[in-house]
Amino acid sequence: MPKMKTHKSTARRFKVSAGGKLMRTKIGKSHLRRKKSKRVRRLFDEYMIVTHKASVKRVKRLAPGLWKK
Repeated sequence: MPKMKTHKSTARRFKVSAGGKLMRTKIGKSHLRRKKSKRVRRLFDEYMIVTHKASVKRVKRLAPGLWKK
């Protein structure tokens, strides 16, 4: 059986916390930030926990190497 290949864009978009939870960045942080307040721009730097179970299952299938670290 061939090796499992990691979906590279998925591996770049997500990370796993120390507790094993899947984390993602917020949307809308790449452009049109000048008109937003400093507080909102600062919140773009934080990671959010992915709570949708189907999304976690899909990411585990696409990038199994995230949990092996």
